[in-house]
Amino acid sequence: MTNKQRLDLIAEYIREHKYADLHVLASRFETSLSTIRRALNELEAAGVVRRHHGGASLTGEAGAGGYDFITQDDTNAPEKHRIAERTAQLVHDGMTIMIDGGTTTYAVAKAILNKRLIIVTNSLPIAALLNEVSACETVVTGGSLYNRLGVLCGPLCESALGEMHADLAILGCAGLTAEGIWNSNALLASYQRKMIQRSARTLFVADGSKLGKRALTLTTRHEPGFTILTTVKPPGFLKKSGCEVLTC
Repeated sequence: MTNKQRLDLIAEYIREHKYADLHVLASRFETSLSTIRRALNELEAAGVVRRHHGGASLTGEAGAGGYDFITQDDTNAPEKHRIAERTAQLVHDGMTIMIDGGTTTYAVAKAILNKRLIIVTNSLPIAALLNEVSACETVVTGGSLYNRLGVLCGPLCESALGEMHADLAILGCAGLTAEGIWNSNALLASYQRKMIQRSARTLFVADGSKLGKRALTLTTRHEPGFTILTTVKPPGFLKKSGCEVLTC
């Protein structure tokens, strides 16, 4: 395959899917990550795509919304990578995992995709990633699409979750305070509560920017069975929360 042919195929793929992950592209076109990075750099220089940490989107597709999946992909990327690598150490072959949507949990999915797991997710970007390159069995909930994050939510999603059980739920959040764990939307908080209910353990992954921050909806109060993984020294309120707190 010539370089031009590869560029044309990658551009066609991104036009169809709007966003593509480096690992997905490398697997699909049977080439190295470095080759894909160079191709995306050329396509960006030509004005075809916009590069992001870990992938690229079609030019003009990234919206301005605060929780838009694509535009948020670059935010605190090094911290999300550290969280993902540390989370992978807590996940072992044979486990059933529930993962919700968001850029931090997407980074986690990339870090665990070579493990033999059953992964239940309501995130379309995570499902697409796992479908292309993963050794995992992937179960996708039904539900109504929340476009800004690419997640399924609502009664159908929660009904499906209610029929399942997981060893571990890995969840993101919009904020962490002494009161508890927050999310930006009541629908998101509702399915997260169901994931907590249906999992033996719950891990919240949050970069340092989330600490001390409230959002629209309080998802849950702190509970002794929760683990919180973050990238900064935990503030006093977390130490007193009763949760297990890990840093990376």
